Amino acid sequence: MVTHNQAKTPLYDALKQFAARRPVSFHVPGHKNGMIFSGDARRDFDPILPLDLTELSGLDDLHASQGIIDEAQELAAEFFGADHTHFLIGGSTAGNLAMILAVCTAGDKIIVQRNSHKSIFNALELSGARPVFMAPVFDHAADRYTAPDADTVKTAIKAHPDAKAVILTYPDYFGKTYALKAIIAHSHEYNIPVLIDEAHGVHFSLYDDFPDSALALGADAVVQSAHKMAPAMTMGAYLHVQSARLSDEQIQHYLQMVQSSSPSYPIMASLDLARAFLAGLTTNDLEAIVASSHQVKRIMSASDHWDVVTGNDPLKVTLKAKPGLTGEKIAHLFEQEGIYPELATHNQVLFIHGLAPFDAHNQLKNTIGNIDAQLKNTVNRDIIEIDNLFTERLTELAIDYAAMKQHSTVHVPFQQSPGYIAAEPITPYPPGIPFIVKGERITRRHIRLLDEFMQQGVRLQHRNINQGISVFQ
Repeated sequence: MVTHNQAKTPLYDALKQFAARRPVSFHVPGHKNGMIFSGDARRDFDPILPLDLTELSGLDDLHASQGIIDEAQELAAEFFGADHTHFLIGGSTAGNLAMILAVCTAGDKIIVQRNSHKSIFNALELSGARPVFMAPVFDHAADRYTAPDADTVKTAIKAHPDAKAVILTYPDYFGKTYALKAIIAHSHEYNIPVLIDEAHGVHFSLYDDFPDSALALGADAVVQSAHKMAPAMTMGAYLHVQSARLSDEQIQHYLQMVQSSSPSYPIMASLDLARAFLAGLTTNDLEAIVASSHQVKRIMSASDHWDVVTGNDPLKVTLKAKPGLTGEKIAHLFEQEGIYPELATHNQVLFIHGLAPFDAHNQLKNTIGNIDAQLKNTVNRDIIEIDNLFTERLTELAIDYAAMKQHSTVHVPFQQSPGYIAAEPITPYPPGIPFIVKGERITRRHIRLLDEFMQQGVRLQHRNINQGISVFQ
């Protein structure tokens, strides 16, 4: 295998060289290399606009790459250890859509982790596949649902050996991983490809202190959000393929369908730069980054109002609220102090440490002191019980996606919906997993638990469930 210079950034360099020639634009985009822009905002956008180009001579074409984009993607494939790497300018969403559309057609079975990103559900509907949903396990130590266990995956494969793929999320949003290698090996015994939404694991291949990457564990296709942990622009992501079980040509076909025909050159260049940045990190750099994350956790642990939860990814810092507090309340207080976490749930707050040492220690210490002072007289709240949502490890839709298109929908009162087939998902927060998915038959247990959740103050991702549930006639 030829080893290339990973410090190279062919796509970014070509854009810089093109812009330096101060070319006259009689082409799109309409800002004309930054000459036409809105008022004072031009000063803010001016540095990037000359690089916001289109498929001009020498600048290649993402959807038929043979030049600098192809070279940049080959460098990424070599660095991450894939056979092929594709640049995504529509986020991991575009990659999830393309890899699922590439492996299945209408009526094909596909085994899916139930607590997947919504783009997975959208891809299932677009493909017309017949999903077999695997329930996640509730991890009492982490106090949340994580992933299906290996036995559930094996049971699903044994019951559906004709499945076209297994789709899993690794890691979860909080950096939680699991025994993926054994699951992949078992799937491959049945010649079933494994597709991984690894949106939060682009850095896993860098260092032994990080979990193993899904590519290293043998996954067939892996999507990574470069903008989440690497220094790429928002919506920049990678789709890696390393398998004879998949057709890379099919994946390319669907990528040009789901991605823009006018892809963003700044986003693509940032993917080129992000790969070079990751490749340039030394062992000393990574040791300093991990040590910095541990220092942040030590500072965070000084409060009596939360615990710092240990996870698999050392760069994820999770606070678990003590009884009487919510994660949303804690996050709000941090934001009032000018420190913005990634997300908050009913009982947890997630902070993401970047790929550089953190140095605002005094600000963080002062913030925690100020928050502690504000939380001294917090009134206890009821604990929300969510560990009994999924009693069946495997579930399927009552009607397929093609049939759904043939049915009209009506609204029925919440309490009268058992027996109907849901025409929309209903997702309680917590845990943020569809409790009822579109196409699933509603049961009395669904309604009883949803009623209990609402009494506990659980928020439902639904317009207004008291006004009825949309069902198929």
